[in-house]
Amino acid sequence: MSDSPAAGSPDSPQEAATAAAARLAELTGVERHDVALVLGSGWLPAVDALGEATAEIDTTDLPGFSAAAVVGHSGKIRSIKAGDKQLLVFLSRTHYYEGKGVAAVVHGVRTAAAAGCRAIVLTNGCGGLKETWSPGTPVLISDHINLTGRSPIEGAHFVDLTDLYSPRLRALCREVDPSLDEGVYVQFPGPHYETPAEIGMVRAIGGHLVGMSTTLEAIAAREAGLEVLGISLVTNLAAGISGEPLDHAEVLEAGRAAASRMGDLLGRVVPGI
Repeated sequence: MSDSPAAGSPDSPQEAATAAAARLAELTGVERHDVALVLGSGWLPAVDALGEATAEIDTTDLPGFSAAAVVGHSGKIRSIKAGDKQLLVFLSRTHYYEGKGVAAVVHGVRTAAAAGCRAIVLTNGCGGLKETWSPGTPVLISDHINLTGRSPIEGAHFVDLTDLYSPRLRALCREVDPSLDEGVYVQFPGPHYETPAEIGMVRAIGGHLVGMSTTLEAIAAREAGLEVLGISLVTNLAAGISGEPLDHAEVLEAGRAAASRMGDLLGRVVPGI
């Protein structure tokens, strides 16, 4: 698994992001975006509540992006006008388990920063360790544990991850929905789901949510100077808690069932960012 730029591509990840942002501006007609959103598994039905789409393009229209590889991700990028904000919405993401390298995983985040975004909302579908979190429950990410063993940052460039997930933005979410809970998100490499023993480990190290995305993107976002809001949609109880097998179709169904609440939450929070 190599993180080196592909043949013929720009020399550095930042140059690749700058090139993608320039092409994005050409295709959307929007010179600068304000807030980016990455919609994870189960979140697609919520996108229409964000506002009027002014442009929609394929991810493959931009340099450095590949087609969506996971069911429940559309492979589109949408530019949306929400009040006085221009939103950049990624309807798919590249996952670490696809084997394309960490630079590919965070290319969207870096492109968003190069496109002018000052904040990013990272969403995902995940397993929950609290039995009170029924499928379809949104949970704010307060912190994370990265079990991929990788980082998007290369070289002796030390980035502080204290308060990585913005307390200000989490407070803004709770103003909109005081019932929102929060927890620590743990990223496994995937694509296999976790074993019950691994979920026991997660509980022991202080995790509450488990999935296969988000942490590498959040680190890259902090490196780029973006304010980060993370929201998990609990789509199932984690392995071994309910006694039921895990199924990706269940993830998508939980998202569809929660679409109205997710859309309302994002629609009310994002313009305030």
